[in-house]
Amino acid sequence: MEGTTAQAKPARLSRTIMTDLVLPPDANNHGTIFGGNVMAYIDKIASITSMRHARMPVVTASSDSLDFLRPVTIGEALCLEAFVTWTHHTSMEVYVKVESENLMTGERNLTATSYLTFVALGPDGKPAPVPPVLPETDEEKWHYDTAPARYAMRKQRKMERMKGLR
Repeated sequence: MEGTTAQAKPARLSRTIMTDLVLPPDANNHGTIFGGNVMAYIDKIASITSMRHARMPVVTASSDSLDFLRPVTIGEALCLEAFVTWTHHTSMEVYVKVESENLMTGERNLTATSYLTFVALGPDGKPAPVPPVLPETDEEKWHYDTAPARYAMRKQRKMERMKGLR
């Protein structure tokens, strides 16, 4: 069952954009941003995005994937964009797109993509229901339509890992 009986909220209401400049302390010996720094930015923007959707505190439940496609070098802007793609009962899937921008030329390149899952927390600190998502654009509809398959894969992966702990 997707979401709750609450009224669906347009994905655009959760859309969040964050931009920062890559400086020497952010970079490794190759002059590119540390992957861990990019991961922190992704978790932060996805947290903001999911809180905008749920209007509740959230916790990171999983990170499905983080695919680094291109490096981001010192002096470039790191541009992140995120939105809630789909919800289940208490969880939200968030898509994050990361681009680099050469501030001298304006050239932008896709550098990373990621899907994360967040769980909303009620006043008692326990998982709380979240409203469904209403996709409007072609991009939002594609992520929404393909989300149940990703949800099933996450669930299967979690079950397999739990078996390994026994």
